[in-house]
Amino acid sequence: MVLLRPSLVELQSYVPGRKLPGAVVLASNECPYGLLPEVAARVTELTGGLSRYPDMGATRLLDALAAHHGVPAERIAVGAGSSEVCGQLLHAVSAPDGEVVFGWRSFEAYPILTTVAGGTAVRVPLREHVQDLDAMAAAVTRRTRLVFVCNPNNPTSTPVGEAALRAFVDRVPEQVLIVIDEAYHEYADPAVVPDALALFGDRPNVVVLRTFSKAYALAGLRVGYCVGPPGVIAQVRKAQTPFSVSALAQEAAVAALGEHEEVARRVAVTVGERDRVTRALRALGHDLPDSQANFVWLPLGADSAGFAAHCLDGGVIVRAFPGEGVRVTIGLPEENSAFLTLAGDWTPTLR
Repeated sequence: MVLLRPSLVELQSYVPGRKLPGAVVLASNECPYGLLPEVAARVTELTGGLSRYPDMGATRLLDALAAHHGVPAERIAVGAGSSEVCGQLLHAVSAPDGEVVFGWRSFEAYPILTTVAGGTAVRVPLREHVQDLDAMAAAVTRRTRLVFVCNPNNPTSTPVGEAALRAFVDRVPEQVLIVIDEAYHEYADPAVVPDALALFGDRPNVVVLRTFSKAYALAGLRVGYCVGPPGVIAQVRKAQTPFSVSALAQEAAVAALGEHEEVARRVAVTVGERDRVTRALRALGHDLPDSQANFVWLPLGADSAGFAAHCLDGGVIVRAFPGEGVRVTIGLPEENSAFLTLAGDWTPTLR
């Protein structure tokens, strides 16, 4: 019998949002509006050349991102979605006894990727659905190699503000890499959620993570990236799987960066719907936190699985975290209305 790593055998696999024919899918935090117009046009142009390997260095994409953020290209690394970039970062700093600290619950891939990289996950409980940065800083030890801060946090939709984030970054030792995951940056109010790249772009131990999967509507093409110190980025690039970002994905991402007005328009529609859904759920008696993402969090505790099953019976798929809560992606207006109808029909059974 082949000897397998015990830590992987015992690890639970990542569970994606369900997909069922004909159902309204509000479980995966996707953009519901389809490809951006310039992206769709570029994808059509490129289909004839997909028999060739992509540019492994993603030169055009790196240059476009550098121009977009006003930083040198040597400060940027890309990957097949921000999940792969998380893995690259972990591999760049991993050590046999290394620890990785993050709030919990947060992005489900953090503990999985940490274990795959050979690290030890240190989960720090949230405080009132928000990452407890004081407790996370206190959890940092001499074995800590990396800290994830998901802002706003997935799945609870909650942010940490500028003052708290500054104090946290100042408190963490410089030998520990701080990764600020801003996958939902475009949906956040800049007056509430700070731009970590603007705040900490000159810090030698801070990397900011972004993705094209959400506001840029490229979840199916897999493009993510991080911005950080050149010395760290050089090692992160080494950890990327060769050719992991396809030619189609690279060119689609470049085209997406040019769609500023359409991205902003779609984000505004989503934010408006998010606020409508939040108001309606509160009118139904739900106590949910203010969201700064493209989803809302219902802290239903023991009722979470039952609520999700009720929605599924009505043809709407939401994401349950049994015993904790339910994450509901903001979809098209009619999809959100269908969900709200089901929420209004639901009767708790475990109160």
